[in-house]
Amino acid sequence: MTDQLFGANLVALVTPMDPNGAISQPGLTSLVDHLLATGCDGLVVGGTTGEAPTLTDTEAAELVRAVATQTDKRAKVIAGVGTYDTAASIDRARAAEAAGADALLLVCPYYSRPSQAGVVAHCVAVADATALPVMLYDVPARTGLAMEAPTLIELAGHPQIRAVKDAKGDLFEAMNVMARTSLAYYCGIDELNLPYLASGATGVVSVVGNIVANRNADLIRAIRTGNLDVAQAIQRELLPLADAIMRTSGGAVMAKAALAELGIIPSATVRRPLLEAPESHLQRLTAALATIAVPA
Repeated sequence: MTDQLFGANLVALVTPMDPNGAISQPGLTSLVDHLLATGCDGLVVGGTTGEAPTLTDTEAAELVRAVATQTDKRAKVIAGVGTYDTAASIDRARAAEAAGADALLLVCPYYSRPSQAGVVAHCVAVADATALPVMLYDVPARTGLAMEAPTLIELAGHPQIRAVKDAKGDLFEAMNVMARTSLAYYCGIDELNLPYLASGATGVVSVVGNIVANRNADLIRAIRTGNLDVAQAIQRELLPLADAIMRTSGGAVMAKAALAELGIIPSATVRRPLLEAPESHLQRLTAALATIAVPA
């Protein structure tokens, strides 16, 4: 089952940093403890929310190693390894495998805007480089290029390519690809977790889950057991927090701000070119946090 490869209630980890911008090991330990305690069964390390473009190769591998060691098989560790360079992505994939990752997250190559044939060639080359299962990451708002449906269907034929994190938001396309392949879909847009799950998605890769992974677990459980009224109530409860985190200064910035406000990580520091949230956004965040019971 795909749940056994990646989990269902996945969180896109922030990368905790101290005020000087160095990775905070105490912050990372505290965050992972918090997520394991709140029902997260998959930790995505070094993805967009983890500020992947600012991480060195050494930092990326060390983050995977630290999280894999701490989780000790209690949750899947999915390493973000995608770049715009196939050779560099292969190097990161092999380093993540050596560091103890259970799976890889492979974003569509950004900036260079290859053809769809180039996207296929890139993904196949990275998937061939390790024995780990691969989750494709389709996020055209960030990459400037979508993985088109025929591309996803072709890539589904590769034995290592098993899932898609869909941050495209085209639910009709997602349902069609799910119907034509064995790819497991994971919603990568917190605002749309409910409709994706109700349409057959296996799970979520959530930014808001950094704070309330327990409520995402409840949402997944409600859909799987056919309790649509309960699922709708949970989604309504989470909407103010999703709005405050995803529709202001951006997921990485605001998730860190929330975690710092709650005392789970020591600082809301982000690396340039990101900037910490302005006071008006922090006020919206504080108001949203006040509406929800956040696990200690």
